Amino acid sequence: MNKAELIEAVSLRSLRSKAQTEDIVNAMLLTISETLERGGNVRLVGFGTFSVVERSAREGRNPVNGQTIKIPARKAVRFKAGKALAESVAKTS
Repeated sequence: MNKAELIEAVSLRSLRSKAQTEDIVNAMLLTISETLERGGNVRLVGFGTFSVVERSAREGRNPVNGQTIKIPARKAVRFKAGKALAESVAKTS
């Protein structure tokens, strides 16, 4: 599902226009992004948690020539599914 499909699905379930739903989805995504940029976490009970993690510097290999390269430390976004979401997905397998 892409963003447009998400907006369509939420619009149908909430009985709101696509324009209203798009504004809400955009506001939600912007709020999550800004919170993560500040180093915060976003916890949605039953769904999951978005957080920022530190990735250590490490050595890697160039897949073309096998040469060793240094990969610098960086921050990355992590999503951990909540218990209810994880159980729901596990049931469908």
